[in-house]
Amino acid sequence: MTLLHDIDPIAVPLPFWPHGIHWYGVMYLLAFLGAWWLGTRRIRGGRLPGINEEAFGDLLFYGMLGVVLGGRVGYVLFYVFDEFLANPLMLLRINEGGMSFHGGLLGVMLAAAWWTRKHRRHFFDVMDFVAPLIPLGLGFGRMGNYIGGELWGKPTGGDWGVVFRDALPAELAVQPVEQLRQLHASGALDAYARHPSQLYQAFLEGVLLMAALWLYSRKPRPRYAVSGLFALLYGAFRFLVEFVREPDAHLGYLAFGWLTMGQVLSLPLVALGLFLLWKSRSAPTLQPDLSNVKPT
Repeated sequence: MTLLHDIDPIAVPLPFWPHGIHWYGVMYLLAFLGAWWLGTRRIRGGRLPGINEEAFGDLLFYGMLGVVLGGRVGYVLFYVFDEFLANPLMLLRINEGGMSFHGGLLGVMLAAAWWTRKHRRHFFDVMDFVAPLIPLGLGFGRMGNYIGGELWGKPTGGDWGVVFRDALPAELAVQPVEQLRQLHASGALDAYARHPSQLYQAFLEGVLLMAALWLYSRKPRPRYAVSGLFALLYGAFRFLVEFVREPDAHLGYLAFGWLTMGQVLSLPLVALGLFLLWKSRSAPTLQPDLSNVKPT
């Protein structure tokens, strides 16, 4: 069974703005609200001793800037650097899309480093606190990719999958939506069905990664351990999904007929995760401050 992707990317049409509010923007908002809610719960539980909700709000704000700026800069540097050299102003064309998780992660780490210096905290105590807040945003982001019909997977080669309009041959992609619905109902588009890799990533990077980190971090863990688990699992999940995800058309495969840029960028995360988990074996454990925690 195949499904025709037929979702309007505009969540809220606005009469005074032709672009409206896109679902992708809504997903970003939900990601930040989710991080605020989860982080506030952890602050109230004393999981970052000496830090109140106001200071956490500053950390979240810096993190938001890190995600957006780092994600955009990372995408340009990792994926379209040649285009950037030819036209540096394209860096500002955010409305055309283009965000990189790896760039966003570096942005968050820089933002956290700035905040930790101001509040005189150990960098990895803060990153261990932040790590469980990230997967929810990753899940929402991948849902935004799916709703927007972008970053699709490879053809399934069978009678199942999702038919993405922008992945169709040009002569079909320009057809009116009603015509595409009729073609799909007749089975004429089944050969173009693809893996909904965005949903695979939403489950792995969002649901599964969040469950693993949230459960693991319920008890105090040695410094580096939570960050290490995050890096290891995300890197492994992303590396695996890349096998069914369509590589960037302008990059293709980088080596061996299967290695993608996403896999190249994920390998250092796997190595970093293993290193941090090894390092955590002899690291101190930050204990929660329960003096101001209200009983439930």
